[in-house]
Amino acid sequence: MTKFKYILLVYLSVISLFSIIFTVADKLKAKNGGWRVPESTLMLLSLLGGSVAMLFTMRLVHHKTKKPRFMIGIPLIIVLQCALVYVFYKYGLDNVF
Repeated sequence: MTKFKYILLVYLSVISLFSIIFTVADKLKAKNGGWRVPESTLMLLSLLGGSVAMLFTMRLVHHKTKKPRFMIGIPLIIVLQCALVYVFYKYGLDNVF
């Protein structure tokens, strides 16, 4: 495994963990009252690479599942991220790093 791929794997693991933590924390705050995680923060975590973890967590804890912004937006982000990976793979851009 190249150094870039290792760093990318660690990065995606960390951002996914943050996505899970922030989603669960927001769910708990929603049930118990108190300070909430802004929706823009949750979307940003998805855009930064935590989209798959965010979607699974949302479905698991039933959080934000009635909000179209999340139930359409997160899968759309996943599709765009997959397309980006495909372009990198197809055109050999993984060799750049």
